[in-house]
Amino acid sequence: MMPRLSLLLWIGLAGLPLIVGVWIPIAGQIGLLLTAAVVAVALVDLTISPTPARIEVSRETSDVMSVGTGNPVKVRLCNRNERSLTVEVHDEPPPPCTMVDLPYEIELPPERRRYFIYHVEPHRRGKNQFNTLFLRCHSRLSMWTLTDRRALPKPVRIYPDIKAVHGVELLARQNRLAEAGVRLSRLRGRGNEFERLREYRREDEYRAIDWKATARHQTPISREYVIERNQNVLFLLDCGRSMCNTQDGITHFDRALNAVILLSYVALRQGDTVGIMAGSNRVERWVRPLRGASAVQTLIRHTYELEPTYEASDYGLMVEELRRRYRKRSLVILVTHALDEVHLGTIGRHMRELKTPHLVLGAFLRNTPLHERMQSLPQTDLEAFQVAAAAEMIADQARQVAQLEKSGVMMIDALPEQISAQLISRYLDIKAKHLL
Repeated sequence: MMPRLSLLLWIGLAGLPLIVGVWIPIAGQIGLLLTAAVVAVALVDLTISPTPARIEVSRETSDVMSVGTGNPVKVRLCNRNERSLTVEVHDEPPPPCTMVDLPYEIELPPERRRYFIYHVEPHRRGKNQFNTLFLRCHSRLSMWTLTDRRALPKPVRIYPDIKAVHGVELLARQNRLAEAGVRLSRLRGRGNEFERLREYRREDEYRAIDWKATARHQTPISREYVIERNQNVLFLLDCGRSMCNTQDGITHFDRALNAVILLSYVALRQGDTVGIMAGSNRVERWVRPLRGASAVQTLIRHTYELEPTYEASDYGLMVEELRRRYRKRSLVILVTHALDEVHLGTIGRHMRELKTPHLVLGAFLRNTPLHERMQSLPQTDLEAFQVAAAAEMIADQARQVAQLEKSGVMMIDALPEQISAQLISRYLDIKAKHLL
């Protein structure tokens, strides 16, 4: 408990006669009586006030949380005091994070249960935990601030943004993937893997008609084809120094990992196999190609503790290890962030080495501050020089990207928050055009 400002003011006012008592003894006696009366009232206030120590508290949250997105946390309270009180609740979620709706003030009638929900947005993946929960309220006469601490440790595992996976699944079921920024390729009749026979429809191509089945059933019958399955998708995830850059509290590596998990889910639902190799100056993690919709959980469990290192990435080593560990033709997707044109040139040289026997796609997270600087309006000579330098760097990188595309390496250059949607769009386009 702590005395509030109101109590200190009352004690100060009651003690003013004590100063006068230096010259007038009776005033000193009155000051003592007034001070004693204020202290007595304060003690009575403390006695009759409901206490937060008699509030039952529990916290409910999932064992798994997603980084970079709001995760709900429910706090339940039950007031065991005989009187109602208004309590302010604060929590200690896994650091570092952003909290929404905390501290929360709630009124608790006696012997009644209440709850509230707040949201926490973790900024770092891995193992973490909730810690202490704090309660605070005022006494009945507002002379005291009553506090209580509850040690409620709760271990949690912070995964990549797995909520986006459920969101994409819901949009896909409702045929609303365009709302997530995914651009679908509508290429009818391009599938060449036979799935089933069905009745002819007006939009079907004539070459899809199965004439033997048509003659047998005396009604037009069409063959239905689907995009090829059981193809291989391998991710090369850069864990080096360039992926340590942060935007809005989230590293480029977290953005990249979220995109990899999301595209893995889409590819697995398409019937393909998905594997991940993460590396910097050494191979940090290797997850062999897996198949089946449930494999995305395995990929998450093997990668959620990965963190970028402040080491220069050895792309030659990653290419060599990928060739050694997996030889089948695959769609190899390198997700990285190029610091400058020299760095991009190094990456491009090793990407060309993967063209045989693989189909190679480079996904680059755009340097957002550099593009913002190029598009800004300079106010001084120094700013004009900075804008010109940024424009020159971006132009050099654009030329190298164009050269890579001419050599047969597909490229994506996207803002960090848009990399997931663009990767999925390009993957679906590759499948529709049978490039793999």
